[in-house]
Amino acid sequence: MFLPRFRCLRSAATLTSRSLCSKPGRAPDMKEGNPLLHVSNVRNRLREIVGASTNWSDHQQALAERASLSSMLAQSQSALPPKSMKDSLLEVHLPLGSEPQLREKYLTFHNTVRFGRILEDLDSLAVLISYSHTYNSSLKRSPLSIVTALVDKIDMRHHVIYPDCDIKFTGHVSWVGRTSIEAKMHMTQYRDGAYAPVLDATFVMVARDPENKRAAFVNPLKPAGPEEEKLLQEGEANKARRVELSTASLLKVAPTAEERKIVHSLFLNTLDQKTVSFRSRVLPPNSVWMQDAKLKGLEICHPQQRNIFNRIFGGFLMRKAYELGWANACSFGGCRPSLVAVDDILFQKPVEIGSLLLLSSQVCYTEGKYIQVRVHSEVFDPLTRTHNTTNVFHFTFASDRDVPSIIPETYGESMLYLDGKRHFNQTIQ
Repeated sequence: MFLPRFRCLRSAATLTSRSLCSKPGRAPDMKEGNPLLHVSNVRNRLREIVGASTNWSDHQQALAERASLSSMLAQSQSALPPKSMKDSLLEVHLPLGSEPQLREKYLTFHNTVRFGRILEDLDSLAVLISYSHTYNSSLKRSPLSIVTALVDKIDMRHHVIYPDCDIKFTGHVSWVGRTSIEAKMHMTQYRDGAYAPVLDATFVMVARDPENKRAAFVNPLKPAGPEEEKLLQEGEANKARRVELSTASLLKVAPTAEERKIVHSLFLNTLDQKTVSFRSRVLPPNSVWMQDAKLKGLEICHPQQRNIFNRIFGGFLMRKAYELGWANACSFGGCRPSLVAVDDILFQKPVEIGSLLLLSSQVCYTEGKYIQVRVHSEVFDPLTRTHNTTNVFHFTFASDRDVPSIIPETYGESMLYLDGKRHFNQTIQ
């Protein structure tokens, strides 16, 4: 039975002595016997909570067993006990400084940390935080299927992640709807005798029934004290902002008057003054046509990349999208760019095992040294020849020099340009 072990994950432990660290990048609370959760055990904990099989050959039986848990679902949110933010507080360690074998998994050729791996860890942690909030000591397994709906934002507070220093993730639930959960996470790294902030992340998770077919209720959140009350209000503001952005999407409404002027100005700057024709276009100096700033990739989705619900792991999708987006920004800017922010990753549909996943990266906006990249992922069915969008990713990168201006040529590209500008302004504000 997993529940006693699950409960012990919650911890608010702090450093008590910096002199215990035997290496500059090894934190003192990473000594043997420490009860805090190791990053490699997060997904194992999730399997225990859900009751998922570790073998792909057994996944059909595991799905059938999960279906029988539907009777354990609450019929209303009021039937569930309220929880505080402390109930979901988790601390997870990634000991890059003390475990060289683990470090290999996170290293790039240039001896830097693969940020795509960090995205995978954040996604798994957000799911575990959500299960901590919905924990029920009377149940052997959780009947909820909790999946990532949206990565609201990831802000980089320090652009260098050291490959030989221990990392600590902390997080908890910060807002709750009827069937959705907002999880806030912070990543710090141990260096020069103390943990320093690296990034802040906000994920939105949704709860569904055991078969992942319909929404399910989650425990309400009751703030304990003014600090938790403030975080809850921020969560409400985040929800309102997301609704406002969705309502104003360029896929639904026309650009604003100011945005229309921007598009027209871009058009005028590309007119051939010799011909003065609507069709004759000239690329301005130090500029690149948007159609020439693309990069594409393909992934065959194997069982190894599945999550505990036997769909493709959301963290894997984020890693692949980030790596393609980074490569696109790298080739566009002519240098190795640093990540500034991840913004508004929307998970529209799950990706099934065996799918052909097409990834398309596009530099859609530039300003000074900044490069805004949009990565679109879709599933292609070779039998029906149909395409279905599964995810849209937005990344903001910074180069070490000013980069060329990106120039749209069609109306569709102009909408991508304006959408990229909106995401950039929201990030750099």
